[in-house]
Parts: sequence; structure tokens; C-alpha cells
Amino acid sequence: MRTFLKGLLAVVLGFIVGSAVNMGLILLGGRVVPLPAGVDTSTTEGLKAAMPLFGPAHFVFPFLAHALGTLAGAFIATLVAGRVSGVPALVIGALFLAGGVASCFMLPAPRWFEVLDVLLAYLPFAWLGYVLARRRDMIRR
Repeated sequence: MRTFLKGLLAVVLGFIVGSAVNMGLILLGGRVVPLPAGVDTSTTEGLKAAMPLFGPAHFVFPFLAHALGTLAGAFIATLVAGRVSGVPALVIGALFLAGGVASCFMLPAPRWFEVLDVLLAYLPFAWLGYVLARRRDMIRR
């Protein structure tokens, strides 16, 4: 039971950290890559209306946010769990993947971005977060 609770805490903390990293990069992206004139992305409807005006550069930060948010969440979940199992990192990857798939249905993003995002941003970066945390843990020993 204690192992389960520790794993649950690891997933919750990983999800919080990953979500914060994700949101931070999304906010940063709006400052680095300027939006087209007259675009309002403060609402879902405004974002949907603006999507056809976005070029490939506008999708760099969303991809980075999804990938690095998942990486950070999986890394923290693995450190908190403190065991060899990759389950907490995999759960983080699955949670963020579910959000990415839901986003594909809610926002009319280009198909190339949706495929790239779903295939490369979530589970591969969750695995990488797990590997980096395990490597960090092994170096400290």
C-alpha cells in the first residue's frame, strides 16, 4: 500500500510540474513567435478561428511545451517514486498523451502537427524523462 501511495504522489507531483512547464512554454511561445495581426487566442473560439492563419513557426512552442512538459513530469515522477519501475513515468506520458489526443479533436491544427505531436511528444519524452532520472539516480550513488 505504501508503494502505491508513493507512486500516486509521484504521478500527481509529476503532473503538476509537467503542466507548469507546459504552460510556461506556451506563454513564452506567444512572446517569441508573434501572432498574426488581429488574432485573439485568449478563448478556445478565438484560437480555433486563428488556427488557419498560423504558420509552422507557431507550432514550435506548442510541440516543445508538450514534449518538455511530459519530460519534466516523467522525470519528477521517477525521482519521487524512487524505484526502478517506469510505471509513474509511463502514467505521466499516458496522461499527457490523452490531453494531446483530446486537443486534436478540439482544435483544428494541421494534420502534420497532430501526427508529429501525438507520436513524438508524449511517450518518447516520458521514456526519456524516466531514463534521465534513473541515470541521475545511478550517478548519485
